Amino acid sequence: MRKNKLTRVGIIILILIGAFQFNGMVGLRNSVKTAWSKVESSYQRRNDLIGNLVKTVQGAADFEKSTLTEVINARAKATQISIDANSITPENIAQFQQAQTGLKGALSKLLVYVERYPDLKANKNFLELQSQLEGTENRINVARDRYNDEVNKYANKIEKIPGVIFAKIFGFKDMPRFKSEEGSEKAVDVNFKF
Repeated sequence: MRKNKLTRVGIIILILIGAFQFNGMVGLRNSVKTAWSKVESSYQRRNDLIGNLVKTVQGAADFEKSTLTEVINARAKATQISIDANSITPENIAQFQQAQTGLKGALSKLLVYVERYPDLKANKNFLELQSQLEGTENRINVARDRYNDEVNKYANKIEKIPGVIFAKIFGFKDMPRFKSEEGSEKAVDVNFKF
């Protein structure tokens, strides 16, 4: 009789620990998803600003059409790729990041060409958009860092004991981290030859 009572108490304790672990993992997984949404929101803000920047440049200068076309095409490609927060994989993040890198490169080229147009550089709308774009790049970096922080908290929960046991039971899996772009560890070579 006493053995049955101890067994029931042990089962109840195990169920409570399992429920506590499960709820903690769900909360952390949802924090990762929310952090990813903020990353996407920051990139969307950049895409919106780039559209306005292109319109301002088109209206203010007889600009190199190939450069504008490159920016427009890169922006279109970047906006086509989005990742559902429920299916974040290293491959999806790499594809997303590759499209964003293409857009960033085209935008950098556009801003280099702008240096040749003093009237455009002095245009109030252009200056405001350029300033907002710089701020948005900082927001993107902060959002990616916060996403990685949330992934780290989640990983700690599902990889440490007793969480690792319950993570396997409940099917919780790793979430990928944002990684730096390939080659970003190298110093940038700034060259002002026009």
